[in-house]
Amino acid sequence: MGLVWGASFLFMKIALDGVSFGQVAWSRLVLGGLTLGLIVLVTRPRVNGGPVLPREGIVWLHFLVIAISGCVIPHLLFAWAEQYVSSSLASIYNAVTPIMTALMVTAVFRVEKLARDQVIGVLIGIGGVIVIIAPWQYTELTGDLWGQLACLGAALCYGFTFAYTRKYLSGRAITGTTFAFLNIGLAGAVMLLLTPVLAWQPVALTTPIVLSLLTLGALGTGFAYIWNINVLRAWGPTTASTVTYVTPVVGVILGVLVLSETFSWHEPVGAVLVLLGILLTQKRIRLPLPAPRPA
Repeated sequence: MGLVWGASFLFMKIALDGVSFGQVAWSRLVLGGLTLGLIVLVTRPRVNGGPVLPREGIVWLHFLVIAISGCVIPHLLFAWAEQYVSSSLASIYNAVTPIMTALMVTAVFRVEKLARDQVIGVLIGIGGVIVIIAPWQYTELTGDLWGQLACLGAALCYGFTFAYTRKYLSGRAITGTTFAFLNIGLAGAVMLLLTPVLAWQPVALTTPIVLSLLTLGALGTGFAYIWNINVLRAWGPTTASTVTYVTPVVGVILGVLVLSETFSWHEPVGAVLVLLGILLTQKRIRLPLPAPRPA
């Protein structure tokens, strides 16, 4: 997942040379929904001989919520943002997802509790985000700043979706393949309804642009979401979101090697702070406890 999603920021940047940001998100979700629909049609996944698709209306409503919050909105935000920020920087902001997830599962949905080190990790991660944005560089709202805020908004959407899925959907008897199809398929259906708004502009397609869109849709928004749902349901939202350890590394390497993107000092420094915050939030490292007072 980290390799595929890390490369997706490069593919979005390439695709924006010939299509609009709305068409990038539209193609990604429609192609992803079609890919997953074909997989479900062929494999007919079931749990204990039950129906392939859920029959309860509330389940479909929950899937519509995560389709909008976890796919439609963040995919539009990232595609829009990459008109103004580098693919490398967008991939770094995607790494903020575990911090946002920790806030959502604790403060909003209350499905997990944060220990002392995790709270400190969240605060360090937020500090890292501020360093990446570098507010001291701006005297007015520029496209670059709005692009960074859009990336941050996308990470917030992902955090909300992880937590919402944990609370309302993870415990249901739905296979990972069906789960991914309902998520992406409903998002693709929403995009089809929004076609007159998002996908009406003329396009200038080239082979790299077409291949980028196909890879974003079939692989990055198709197969990768089956892997993501399986990991999410097996490990929980906080641990599953650690895929973002790998995503920014892949995104930065590809951005530098393929697109010759560069950094200012504050971006890698902020990324290191975010990573430190994630490690604390995920309990990968622990701060030393204060020495007990003698009796």
